[in-house]
Amino acid sequence: MSEIIFQERIEAEKKIEPKNWMPEKYRKHLIRQISQHAHSEIIGMQPEGEWITRAPSLRAKMILLAKVQDEAGHGLYLYSACETLGISREELVNQLHNQEAKYSSIFNYPTLSWADVGAIGWLVDGAAIVNQVSLQRTSYGPYSRGMVKICKEESFHQRQGYEIMTEMARGTKEQKEMAQDALNRFWWPSIMMFGPHDSDSPNSGNAMKWKIKRQTNDELRQSFIDKTVPQAEIIGLKIPDPDLKWNEERGHYDFGEIDWDEFWNVVNGNGPCNDQRLKHHKKAHDEGRWVRDAAKAYAKKISN
Repeated sequence: MSEIIFQERIEAEKKIEPKNWMPEKYRKHLIRQISQHAHSEIIGMQPEGEWITRAPSLRAKMILLAKVQDEAGHGLYLYSACETLGISREELVNQLHNQEAKYSSIFNYPTLSWADVGAIGWLVDGAAIVNQVSLQRTSYGPYSRGMVKICKEESFHQRQGYEIMTEMARGTKEQKEMAQDALNRFWWPSIMMFGPHDSDSPNSGNAMKWKIKRQTNDELRQSFIDKTVPQAEIIGLKIPDPDLKWNEERGHYDFGEIDWDEFWNVVNGNGPCNDQRLKHHKKAHDEGRWVRDAAKAYAKKISN
């Protein structure tokens, strides 16, 4: 199959499957994007996992346990989808550990209070849903199908986070202050999650051409802001952006300039928790090696 026929298949809205011919640049782009997504799910277990033993009630603990378990499952789906492109799980993890592969910058911020767990569910998972609903229609079959299940679970996570923020915002004065503080700290990193402006993103052009992405970074960011601002108003919290205002002519919210220096600083490994997150993952990976070796040995035994 030539690149012309490949592009015709894309334009005809036919999924590209692992057995189909694909340009090497398409394959590499998918490996970079899907692996980054998988790494984000796995690293993203850490900020909330720290609060499992400190959850304020048994119900809250059960919900948080279920959520962290879901994130592990999402990582599994995505690593499996990535492996269909001819790269091993071991190589993907090595790329993460060697810092050759990235994960979402949002997970390099600390969770200082229980309200932060709510902010992550509401804002971070809310941003993820906006992005991932679009990815259900991505051109690569295994990635598209994986996103259908992931989106259903992420919707639950977003509602769980919003419930926490609602309860705190309507609680005592101290609880509302805690919720507002969490919103203040996670708002800007959340809207950074969509990545740089499209004019500054070297990969956006091909991603749109190949229909790996269906919407640009800026379109997704605007959609998230438009959905989230009214949610904050309902529970009496204030978005920490003095430039935020409704633009009647555009039919969207105008918002302030993002601190892109902070974004790139965190992406390049200099965020508050970059070292901590990676060290924790390496330690867990090394300590779990015996489980993987035992599983491989057992699989080999029963196949003989």
